[in-house]
Amino acid sequence: MAKLLITDDAAFMRMTLKKMVTDAGYEVIGEAENGKQAVDLYEEHRPDLVTMDITMPEMNGIEALEKIKSLDPNAKVVMCSAMGQQNMVVDAIQKGAIDFIVKPFDETRIKEALDKALAR
Repeated sequence: MAKLLITDDAAFMRMTLKKMVTDAGYEVIGEAENGKQAVDLYEEHRPDLVTMDITMPEMNGIEALEKIKSLDPNAKVVMCSAMGQQNMVVDAIQKGAIDFIVKPFDETRIKEALDKALAR
């Protein structure tokens, strides 16, 4: 069973995503509310996949993505963004993100993105 780290500054979004991914058969091993926490939890748990919100306090998702990729070049990170953040999504993909999911979350799209990311 694949282990996931969910990163989002909104507790409601983490809760929603956690329910969707556990329903899809994944195990959530940690939740982070900012990029700094995500980097620390990644280092501690080495999850199979990280979902990363882009806009967060303290350290944004793109900075956290870069830090995680410097710790582990093979890290699998799927970005989560609101509509209208396309330029940031492109930046994230160039910096090593595997895919992105647009909010509000669609359960089918999430499962598809995670399955695809883990198959790489």
